[in-house]
Parts: sequence; structure tokens; C-alpha cells
Amino acid sequence: MGETKRCPGCTGKDPFLEELCKKYEPIKDNLIQMLNEVQEHYGYIPTKAQQVLSEYLKLPMAEIYGVITFYSRFTLKPKGKYNVAVCLGTACFVKGSQKIMDRLKERLKIEAGETTTDGKFSIEETRCVGACGLAPVFTVNGEVYGKATVQKLDQVLDELDKKE
Repeated sequence: MGETKRCPGCTGKDPFLEELCKKYEPIKDNLIQMLNEVQEHYGYIPTKAQQVLSEYLKLPMAEIYGVITFYSRFTLKPKGKYNVAVCLGTACFVKGSQKIMDRLKERLKIEAGETTTDGKFSIEETRCVGACGLAPVFTVNGEVYGKATVQKLDQVLDELDKKE
């Protein structure tokens, strides 16, 4: 009979992390999949989860941090309720996406990679989202807005503000 896997640092403290550790063998090859699940659950990868994975997989925190920062999919900071991403890939940039990004930063008073203090909005700069025919584009929580203009951005942000 196999030994029950133990999740150091999370027993009784975080049911999600405890279940995650039970689901995977404590080997380095499982790190990225475990980080994916943490990202899906929390919306980012909190320090506590990094510590648990470090202990469970017997990996240094620096190595886990290196993997998180290497892959753009992972983030160390929570995103806003509405994550607004502006494509700055070639097709979008040529068609004026920088103006959309500038307006977004001006209106929300934050920079790319930041979240408003109320937790409502965050901004991301992205490269090609695969909608070059609709350039320029921005997305809100993955929903694509094509043939975008500064006015369209303002309209979408106004609508999101009204939802609250």
C-alpha cells in the first residue's frame, strides 16, 4: 500500500492547495500543471501557493519564481474584475492600438500590469491575439472588441462601470 501524500504547509489551512497536492505526485515535472491550476483557481499565483509547491515538490522558491516569470500566462498579482488587454502586435499597432492603450492608462490612472485600487480593472499589453483582420483590438476578460477606437473603449468602460 502506498504512503499518503502530505502537503506541507497547507494541512487544514487551504483546502484547494491540499487537494492539489493529493492530485499530483511530488515530482518537478508536475510544477507547470500545478501552477496552471493555482492560476485558474486564484486568478494569480499567491506567495502562499508558491511556498506550498516549493515544500511539496522540494524545489527552491527561486526556481518556482523563475518559471512563473518566464511564462507570460502566469501572474504574481491579482487581476481586476475586468481585465482589459490591448493588442500591441504589428497589425494592431499600425492601425492605432497605442492610442487606445494611452487612453486606457489615462482613464484608469494605472499602468499596464497594474490593477485599480478598487480591484475593478486591470490593464495588460498583449501581442497578437489572432484577430489581425479586426485590428486594432482590445479584449475584456477575453471578449474581443475589433475595429477599436478610443471612443469604443470609452463606451465599453462606461458600460462596465454601470454594471456595478
